[in-house]
Amino acid sequence: MISTLALPALGLIIGLWLLIKSADAFIEGAAAVAAHMNISPLIIGVVVLGFGTSMPEIIVSILAALDGAPGLAVGNAIGSNIANIGLVLGATALLVPLGVRSSVLRRELPLLIGVTVAAGLLFLDGRLSRFDGVMLLVAFFASMAWMIHINRAAPASDPLEQEMEQELATLEKMPLKKAWLMTLGGLIVLMLAAKLMVWGAVEIAHHFGVSDAVIGLTIIAIGTSLPELAAGITAARKGEADLVVGNVVGSNLFNLLTVVAMPALIAPGALDAGIVTRDYPIMLAFTLLMLLFALPLWRGPARISRIEGSLLSAGFAAYLVLLYFSGAAT
Repeated sequence: MISTLALPALGLIIGLWLLIKSADAFIEGAAAVAAHMNISPLIIGVVVLGFGTSMPEIIVSILAALDGAPGLAVGNAIGSNIANIGLVLGATALLVPLGVRSSVLRRELPLLIGVTVAAGLLFLDGRLSRFDGVMLLVAFFASMAWMIHINRAAPASDPLEQEMEQELATLEKMPLKKAWLMTLGGLIVLMLAAKLMVWGAVEIAHHFGVSDAVIGLTIIAIGTSLPELAAGITAARKGEADLVVGNVVGSNLFNLLTVVAMPALIAPGALDAGIVTRDYPIMLAFTLLMLLFALPLWRGPARISRIEGSLLSAGFAAYLVLLYFSGAAT
């Protein structure tokens, strides 16, 4: 058994490590290119960083669908959204309570709820069709247009813009040529790493008789969420709480609208039953909890406290235990 699994396990580990490193290079290079083009910090945060942090999931989704494992692709999207809230926000808030002050985020959070509910409606029939994929991409472009509009209209004093400017100032000042090389090089390595990781994950899943969907919900989802976790902890320690929440909201939007769209367009077919009946409701519950914690509503200034962070973290741990004991992977 060890010799049979050694190569796929090694491929999975190396692919995951390369995925994280290449994603960092891609994001840094893309942000530098955007800065050279005099794009505003908020637009860089919404489009460049939002797209960049979801690029691992997008590449994994495309390759998994092409390799005949669409369940892994959909599981990756749903699992990453759960991990972004339960693991990334939960662990970060445990270290540093997150105050949410940005008016931009207070508009984007309800948008995420709306997109999450809409995606659930597409899942109701238990299938993903090419029409569903087209609808998701149309919703993606409409959402991006709206988010760019509200970001352009945001005052310069908005905390999210100030935090984004501080974050961009910490990036290496690089010539445009180097920025493009980092962006393209990071993307190429990202694709190779994703290919290696998908191959290893699928081989391991087949060996143990585990479904592609559960591998996507666990190993792949947590792995592709590690860049968000590292960025979240770093930003929280700098006092950039709005940026932490903004990255999670943006990443989750991209996951639902682009990552799920890839298997729908490339390999339409039936969804894993567990995704519809177990994982989607849990993702919706986590998203509603984030909205409840991150918006002021009835309790004054919004703040994801350590207690709320512990609830999110405990919920994520309980979800992993549920997956382990559910046996729905077979």
